[in-house]
Amino acid sequence: MPRIYLDEKEPIHFKFEQNQEDFVVDEIGLKWKGNGNFMVLHVQKIELTTWDMIAAFAKHLNINAEKIGYAGLKDKHATTSQYISIEAKYEQTLKRFRHPQIKILDKTRHTHSIRMGDLQGNRFAINLFEVNQIQAGQIQKLAKKSEKFGLPNYFGYQRFGRDEDSIEQAKAMIDGELHIEDAKLKKFLVSIYQSVFFNDWLAERILLSRKENNARYMLLEGDIYMTTEGKIFTPKKMPQKDFEAKKVYPTGLLCGRDVFRARAKAGEIEAKYDDGFLYDKGLRRPAIIFPKDLKLEYNNNFDIMKIAFTLPKGSYATVFLENIASKEFKAKKVKKRNNHS
Repeated sequence: MPRIYLDEKEPIHFKFEQNQEDFVVDEIGLKWKGNGNFMVLHVQKIELTTWDMIAAFAKHLNINAEKIGYAGLKDKHATTSQYISIEAKYEQTLKRFRHPQIKILDKTRHTHSIRMGDLQGNRFAINLFEVNQIQAGQIQKLAKKSEKFGLPNYFGYQRFGRDEDSIEQAKAMIDGELHIEDAKLKKFLVSIYQSVFFNDWLAERILLSRKENNARYMLLEGDIYMTTEGKIFTPKKMPQKDFEAKKVYPTGLLCGRDVFRARAKAGEIEAKYDDGFLYDKGLRRPAIIFPKDLKLEYNNNFDIMKIAFTLPKGSYATVFLENIASKEFKAKKVKKRNNHS
C-alpha cells in the first residue's frame, strides 16, 4: 500500500536532492556526563554512510568496528553530524586522525558507550527547488499544520532500498525460501519486514481518519500509547486531550515477540498486519509525530525554499516532505548541486 496522508489534496510539485549542500542533518544528542571512561565525539561526515565513517575510525585506531558506539544511522548523500563513542584510552591516537570527509567537531566524556537510540531527535535543513510564490505559501501553511496536528510516522523510502528489492529479500527469508548467514543482514531484513507491515497498517488508519474524523488522526478503543519519555501504556479511557496536547502518542506494531498488542477495534485492524510466528523482538512505534522549531526562508529570485525542522528519533525528513507535497517520493539518482546554478 502506498504512503498516504491525512489531507487529500492536489500534489505540490517541488524538487529536493540528497547531496551535501542541499540536505543537512544534525543529530541532537543526550546530555553526556562529562566524565567517564568513554569519549563521545561529535562528528561531521560528508558523502559517507555511518558504517563508512565508523570503519575509518576503526582502521585508524586498529580496533574492531563493533567497539565504536553510535546512536543512529545517517544518510550518505548529505552533510550530517552525529555522535559516536570510543574508549578514552584511544584519545592520544585519535589526535592524529585525518580524513577528507570526516571532521571531529567536539568531544566530551561519558560513563558508557553510546547505544542505538541514545539521541533526542534530528534537526534537518533542506533546500526545495522549483517553488513559485503560490507554492511557497502553500508549503508554509501545510508545514505549520503538520506542526499543530502531526503527520503519519511512516518509514521512508530509504528503509527499503533504491529499487525496493530488499522487501522481496526480506519476505523470502521469512518464508524460508532464502537462507542468510550474515547476522547483521538478517536483522536488517527482519526490520524491513516489520516496517512494511507497519506502513500498510498506518495507511489503513489514515484512510479511516480521513473518512470518519475530518482528516485528523482518529484514536480507537484498544489503542496502545507512548509517553514523551517512551513509556508504553494502555489507558483506561481514550486520552484525546493528552494526544492533542502532544503528551502521548498512539502507536503501531512492529510485529514480533514480547510486545503489547492492541485490543478491541484497534486490535482488529492491527491483527491484519501482524505475524505472530516471527521470533525476533517486537516493538511499538509512534503512529503520529509532530515536527518542531519550523523555519522557512523563501528566495523568489531562484525559486528556492529552505525548510528547517526537528523530528523525533527514528522519523524521516522525506516523509515530512511527502506530507507537504501530498505525494510519495521514490529513491532516485542524486544530482549535483550545480544543476541548479
